[in-house]
This record gives sequence, structure tokens and C-alpha cells, in this order.
Amino acid sequence: MMNPSAQSIAPIAASSAPLWQLLQVTATVVQAVRAGRSLTSELEGIPAALRPGVQSLSFQVMRQLGRAMALRALLAKKAPPPAADALLCTALALGWQDEAAPYPVHTLVNQAVEAARQHRQTQAQSGFINACLRRFMRERGNLVALTDRDLQAQWNHPLWWIERLQDEYPQAWPDLLAMAQKPAPMTLRVDRQHQTVADYQARLQAMGLAGTAVGASGLQLDKAVPVHQLPGFAQGQVSVQDAAAQLAAPLLLHGRPADQPWRILDACAAPGGKTGHLLACYPQAKVLALDVDATRCQRIDQNLQRLGVQAEVRAADAGQPQTWWDGQLFDAILLDAPCTASGIVRRHPDVRWLRRPTDSEQLGRIQAQLLKALWPLLAPGGRLLYCTCSVFKSEGDRTVQAFLQRNIDAQLLSSPGHLIPGQIPKGLPVEDNALGEHDGFYYALLEKNRA
Repeated sequence: MMNPSAQSIAPIAASSAPLWQLLQVTATVVQAVRAGRSLTSELEGIPAALRPGVQSLSFQVMRQLGRAMALRALLAKKAPPPAADALLCTALALGWQDEAAPYPVHTLVNQAVEAARQHRQTQAQSGFINACLRRFMRERGNLVALTDRDLQAQWNHPLWWIERLQDEYPQAWPDLLAMAQKPAPMTLRVDRQHQTVADYQARLQAMGLAGTAVGASGLQLDKAVPVHQLPGFAQGQVSVQDAAAQLAAPLLLHGRPADQPWRILDACAAPGGKTGHLLACYPQAKVLALDVDATRCQRIDQNLQRLGVQAEVRAADAGQPQTWWDGQLFDAILLDAPCTASGIVRRHPDVRWLRRPTDSEQLGRIQAQLLKALWPLLAPGGRLLYCTCSVFKSEGDRTVQAFLQRNIDAQLLSSPGHLIPGQIPKGLPVEDNALGEHDGFYYALLEKNRA
């Protein structure tokens, strides 16, 4: 299982590979992301011996790619071939700030040039790369100052993303962009059927691992560790889950008896973290977990097996109920809808470079279609919790308000709405509103009128 905060646990120095090789492989990953492929999938294909170092470097490059592209544009008006451009941007992203550089800048430059010489796709451009990087070292202060005028370089997000946040969050947009640049903390969800949060916290402290209690069942670690080092992880006593994501299960049926045989649909369930939490909160529930991807359904099964709970898992399109629904109404539906993932960009820093300006609106239409398809499957008096890991309002408030206008039998109950990192949330299903450092999320709890 990949730790979502793994970029912070394995020092680059732990790799026995030469730095030029790590830079070379990192550049190929960067090139793949710029071609539209996800960082996660690219890293899975990296040899195990190289992966920790490449992961650490590639995360840093993704967080500084806006600055790197602006610097490259000053150094070379015409972009070089993609492989050379990716290597050049990789070196610039890692070396433009002394205090953040993983190695001395002159070492990065020398090793990047060596990486160019060692790869057939960049050998012909090695002299060009060398010239650009040597000029960068000579004129770094002036070049960086020139790029300070570029919003994309300053905030390391696409310009359209910055402008959308400025429009939707006139006061909070700088905080949102700054938060996205920070590595996400590792947050655990303690299964309180096994032990209390305080008891598990004491177990970690005995191992020298410090953490802070967050929410109702969460524990945010001061330092991320591989999951296999967590006591009881293999036995399902603890899971890795962001504090904001931990709100879904308790919010769904908040205020109703937890020990009833509720019939619950988890409509977009993979990888199964929320499915497992639903069964922890409502142990008598009958849960149907759907995902359109059969491979991702295997992840759900694996997670549930580790947690020691059972649900019916089915590969199916939640938006096509006629292909899987048995006609029995659900008491509750959790719809964690497909979205731009703009709220979890600190965990997936490639997302900002993969998305396009039209994606949010297109996904908003898919979200609306899912709501329309699933609402008739909900029993009168039942609840549907709509959530996304996005901060864009076209995937949150606007989608829900449009749904409410079209469905007079739906009412919006007290729920958090847009959870913005760095802001104190409201309407939470826990007495203690302290969630620590959490991802950006949206929650709307809808109830179907009985009449």
C-alpha cells in the first residue's frame, strides 16, 4: 500500500543510485506528467531501488514546475524537444532556491548535464542543457527576479487555476495556493472498536512517534512513517485517512441509531477507505460498494479484508442503476463524486498540471448526472451525502444548489459545505471541530422528504 505522505519519509540520500540517474528518471516522470499521465501511475513503474529517490524529487519538481517553466522560457525562447525540456525544468525546479534545493546547486547542475549525456533522447541536447544551466548559475538572482512578475511562477499553479480561486475566494486564495505547496501530514483513523485514540496514541509514543488527536477518531502524526511500521495496521486497527475524509461516514447518518441494519450505498467507493469507515460507524449496516473500475474494486476488497469487515463489492457504473440495482430503496447513499481533486493537490502535486480549465465544468455535469440517477434510489426520509475532494465551487455549492432547485423533495441539512484548509470548519458531526491540517473537501447532506 502506498503511503499518501510517502514523499516525506524516504530521504534521497538513502538511494545507492548516482544522482544523475535519479535526475534522469525523474525527468522521464516529469515528461510523462506533462504529456497527461498521472504521477502515481508513473511512479508505480519505477524500479523499487530508485522509487523513493525519484518520488521525492518528482514531488518537489511538481511543486516548483511553474517557476521552472518560467525560468526555462527566459533561458531558451524556443522550447527544446520534450525529453530535454523535462530534464532542464527538473534541474531548474530543484535548484532555483538554495534553501529548498535537495543538493548544492552546482552539484545538481553537473549531474543534470551528466544525465543528459547518458540518455539517448537527450545526448544531442546535452551541450544546450549545459549552456542553459551554466547561465542560470551565473544570472540566477536576476532571472528569478524577472520570473517573480509571473503569477504562474510565483504560485506554481496554472494561471487559470489561480484566477478561478481569486474569483471564488477573494480573501482566501493566497492561503489556498500556499497550503497546496506544503507536503500533507500523515493522518490516521483509529478503529475505536479496537481501542481509543488515546490508547493508540500512547502505543505510538512508546515507539517514539508523536501525534495529535484530530476529529473524533483521527491522529495526525508529526512525522510520516511507512504503514507497515504502524502497530495494528495489518490487523485493521488503524487506517491512513485524511481528517476531512473521516467526516463522511459519521456525517451520513448523524443523529440516527448506529446499531440498525441500514441499507447503505457507497456509490464511488474505491479504494474503500470510506466503505470501511461506514462499517465501523454502522456495524449492522448492509453496504453495497460500487466502482466503475474492476481493478479498483480489488482495492476495496483488500481494504475490507484488512479491516475485517464485509460489504458487497461490485464493479458497476453508479450512474446506470438499471445495470445493477435490485429495486430495493437505500436508507443512505454516500456519493463521493469524481472531481478535479483540487482539494488534495498537496498530496498529488501533479493534479494542477494535469487539469484543464474546462475540466471542472465537465465534471460538474457528471456529478449532476450521478445525483439525478441516484436520488430515486433513496427511500423517503433517507439521506444522501454528496462530497468531493475539490475546492472549486462548480463541483460543490453550485452543483448542490442546482440539484435542490430541480428536486422539491430534497432538503439540505446542516453540513460543512466547502472545507477550506487553514479555515475553521462548521457544521461537523463531531463535538470537537479541530481537524488539524486537512484537505480541501465539500460536503452536502441531503434528506428526502417523507411526504
